Amino acid sequence: MNEFLKSILVGINSVIGNYGWSVVVFTLLIRLILFPFDYKSRASMRKTQLIQPEIARLQKKYANDKEKLNRKMSELYKKEHINPISSCLPMLLTLPILYAMFAAMRLVANEQMVAQVFDMLQGKEPVLEGWLWIKNVWMPDSPFSACLPDYNSLRAITDSNIWLTAFSSLGDSVNSLPIALTADNFTSVNLQATIQTIYNTLETMPNYVAATSALPGWTFNLWITTVNIMKEYNGFYILPVLSAVTQFLMTKMQPAQQPAADDVAAQQTAATSNFMKWFFPLFSLWICSGYSAMFAIYWVASNLIAAAQTLGINWYLDRKEKKTTAVAGEGSVK
Repeated sequence: MNEFLKSILVGINSVIGNYGWSVVVFTLLIRLILFPFDYKSRASMRKTQLIQPEIARLQKKYANDKEKLNRKMSELYKKEHINPISSCLPMLLTLPILYAMFAAMRLVANEQMVAQVFDMLQGKEPVLEGWLWIKNVWMPDSPFSACLPDYNSLRAITDSNIWLTAFSSLGDSVNSLPIALTADNFTSVNLQATIQTIYNTLETMPNYVAATSALPGWTFNLWITTVNIMKEYNGFYILPVLSAVTQFLMTKMQPAQQPAADDVAAQQTAATSNFMKWFFPLFSLWICSGYSAMFAIYWVASNLIAAAQTLGINWYLDRKEKKTTAVAGEGSVK
């Protein structure tokens, strides 16, 4: 699955020529594929909202008979043509795709970062993949992150095949490297030590030092850590903030339920939903702060497209309900 999504992403990029916009296009395609399931989910949630009074009545009437309550609830859902599972389908489909997409983007990012490393080791100017205000989509959108790979980013690339493939592609250029490397250096056993050696060498390269040194006077010694504003910082922290804001808007767009005061289970569910309303935006902020801007682009684009779809679906369902009400009113006898 990861390789399949990677091939799609690389294929889109071969046409568009920019990985940032390629992620946006890929996200749009994914959301279009999921749209029918999203529509069914929204329609089912609408119907469920309309029968909430009846559900509350059944819960109160059969509070001491769970078996009969479940049977009556099933009869009610069948009568109203509601499939409770349909509201979960978008999430069940979106989460695996999110994980697979993250893995595919990480694979592409790792390959590109390793290529940049070997370019710098040869004294070349690394080719950065920019997008709008971001200088390198493979690094986080943050003024605290340099636009070039740092040690933490490199040591996280634990797939020795990625390093070995990039090293093998050098051919005779391997002789121009400032350190002696062989294929044996990129085995799983020797990889981390090799990465440390490569990074130590990078720190002496003028083209790397110029892009990763902290600006004089822009070092903040905080209580828990030291924060450096880089000379060639990679972004302005816009995408992480946008990810949190759009995630919060997505949770606000979910239909709110008002459980009965005596419905303990529903009250607990509502409390959990309220917690998630704040947890998911904070989680989005955290994960998009530490991972590549490419993943943050996907996260924000997915939220924005999903929000637009939700508004469109709600508008359509509102019109549909008004027409149904109007037709029913015309057919009634006054």
